[in-house]
Amino acid sequence: MSNSPRDRVADANEASKVAQVTFAFWIMKICATTLGETAGDLLSMTLGIGYAFSTVVLLAFFFATLGAQLASRRFHPALYWAVIVSTSTAGTTMSDLVDRSFGLGYGLGASLLAACLVAVLLGWRRDVGTLSVERVRSRRTEAWYWTAILVSNTLGTALGDYLADSSGLGFLGGAALVGTAIALVAAAAAFTRIDRVVLFWIAFVLTRPFGATFGDLLTKPVDAGGLGFGTSGSSLVLAAILLLLVAASSRATRDTTAA
Repeated sequence: MSNSPRDRVADANEASKVAQVTFAFWIMKICATTLGETAGDLLSMTLGIGYAFSTVVLLAFFFATLGAQLASRRFHPALYWAVIVSTSTAGTTMSDLVDRSFGLGYGLGASLLAACLVAVLLGWRRDVGTLSVERVRSRRTEAWYWTAILVSNTLGTALGDYLADSSGLGFLGGAALVGTAIALVAAAAAFTRIDRVVLFWIAFVLTRPFGATFGDLLTKPVDAGGLGFGTSGSSLVLAAILLLLVAASSRATRDTTAA
């Protein structure tokens, strides 16, 4: 099924409803995904709600924020980042449910989720004709966009847990490895002609395990290789930082609109 001419015109000519990819975008993305890890663990483990019920609650939060995002007519930074956080928190508990409760393990879980992400991206490309996120305006394109983000954040959780727990690298080693990979992608964007859409999705996936491993580093006790800040304290600090960044982004958006 191909995208309609009306959808193509909307995506090509109208202002995008999603955040522009800048350096600030990646800082906010890492902060949001790290918050998703700590907040998801806070709900499922610290509060003892469990992975299954937490997943139901957080998926409801995701669909509520997504519905508001799809219904909006223009880009709203607070709403956009609320959906990003909801995909991160829901992705955390969904990954834990599959990998831990269902017993698939981090390696197999990550492999299955990677296959799902490839299928989503291929379906998006076939339906819309491009995976570019420079212009995302029609609901059809936006639905593919958010589906890819939800799956990539779930994949990132499983991959981050695999690196931190199963690979032997530990929380700090896993974060260092993924951080190095992100730096290499940034260097490729700056100094090579590799397709920017490909680099975007590689970086987007990698920032999730970085957030997962960094979140574990913040929350886990010292004797387990973490810094011992706990899920509550880490989530509050990360939420405060993200709110400040969203406020700055909202002000910049208003100034641009006024100009």
